[in-house]
Amino acid sequence: MKKIWFLALGLGLALVLAVVGLAACTPGTTTVNTGYQQEGIWATGQGKVTVVPDIATLQLGIEAQAATVAEAQAQASQAMDRVMTTLTNNGVAKKDIQTQYFNITKITRWDDKNQREVIIGYRVTNIVTAKIRAIDKAGAIIDAVAVAGGDLTRIDSISFSIDDPTPYLAEAREKAMADAKAKAEQLARLSGVTLGKPTYISESSYFPSPAPIRLGDKEASSVETPISPGETDITISVQVVYAILK
Repeated sequence: MKKIWFLALGLGLALVLAVVGLAACTPGTTTVNTGYQQEGIWATGQGKVTVVPDIATLQLGIEAQAATVAEAQAQASQAMDRVMTTLTNNGVAKKDIQTQYFNITKITRWDDKNQREVIIGYRVTNIVTAKIRAIDKAGAIIDAVAVAGGDLTRIDSISFSIDDPTPYLAEAREKAMADAKAKAEQLARLSGVTLGKPTYISESSYFPSPAPIRLGDKEASSVETPISPGETDITISVQVVYAILK
């Protein structure tokens, strides 16, 4: 007895008919094997939810340069203490501040006369990330940090994310499943068969990781730094195999 299988591709609705024992392969098509997951109507669905980020992650730090390591460390330590105090005074929790990079580097110059490098000082760099949950305060916090750190301040970048994507993933998943079912129902109707229950479901989700926006050196200003989180898309794709009722 012949069996008919249906394959719905995500970028369009394409039908592939195959007979048990016969595998006809053509360029651009997917070969259907005889495994149980291949039997039925295949459909892909996509669900997307657009969300306004609620977390701003600021990467900032201190860079001090002096003739000796001790001097450079002392300058960097004092400036970073002021920066940390400013962050916590502006509502950033200590658990949301994390050291990302600490480095002490020799500064050298080339001595043409003696044909060698000469140490002329040391640079201390201390970089942290600060997670700002009151995202509307991000601009004011950047300005306050710039004042606290003074000329040693480094403000590298800011990125935006979603603290808890779970409810948005659930909404996107519902949309994706509804999209897949609508496609499968249309295929079943066009083919004159009855759609059964799903026998196989595969899911993949995507929401962009925070892309850092470079801010560059920040100088104290009477005008607050404008910060806008914009929007981000959370997307879920599903592939569903529906049984064909006999």
